[in-house]
Amino acid sequence: METFVFYLFSGFMVISALMVITVHNPVRAAFFLVLTFFAAAAVWLLLEAEFLAVILIIVYVGAVMVLFLFVVMMLDVNIAELKRGFVKNLPLAIVVALAMFAAIYFVVSGEHFSVEKFAVPARHAADYSNISELGQLLYTEYVYSFEIAAVILLVGIVAAISLTLRRRPNTRHQKIEDQVAVKSADRLRVVKVESHKRKYEVKK
Repeated sequence: METFVFYLFSGFMVISALMVITVHNPVRAAFFLVLTFFAAAAVWLLLEAEFLAVILIIVYVGAVMVLFLFVVMMLDVNIAELKRGFVKNLPLAIVVALAMFAAIYFVVSGEHFSVEKFAVPARHAADYSNISELGQLLYTEYVYSFEIAAVILLVGIVAAISLTLRRRPNTRHQKIEDQVAVKSADRLRVVKVESHKRKYEVKK
């Protein structure tokens, strides 16, 4: 049953990944990419890596793909321009894909990762939690590394915000309080312009 589920979700993942690069509508391509992430999360669950599966759904499906969908739907994407070089670059893409599959095959099926050298890991019980094991390892053995990484990320966030909010000398800013306090008489100014009659000269 586990083998059947693995091949089922792997087939969904391969088909949806192919649809991402072959479908004409960018919004549909983004939805197929979401399906690819869900299938990959199911494969991670079969490998007892539920933390990676949850992170894949929360971060990529819940945040990154929503951002992609908003950007694709707001921008006027020229589909003809995007598909112009598809047929031209298809042979090179096929060669690169075959080279990648060959490299993966030689690495995985080689002697470095064979069953004779690395035994198949034992299955855990039903109450085993990969998330709790990872949390205990992070907050005990690697707690200092985890805190240093958190401080570095915090410094990067503060630096990005400070660069965004810095004052530029030639930048014009809105003053909301002045816009709210303005009166109707200040919004419209009637200027009286005297009319002038234009004289036409007829040349004979």
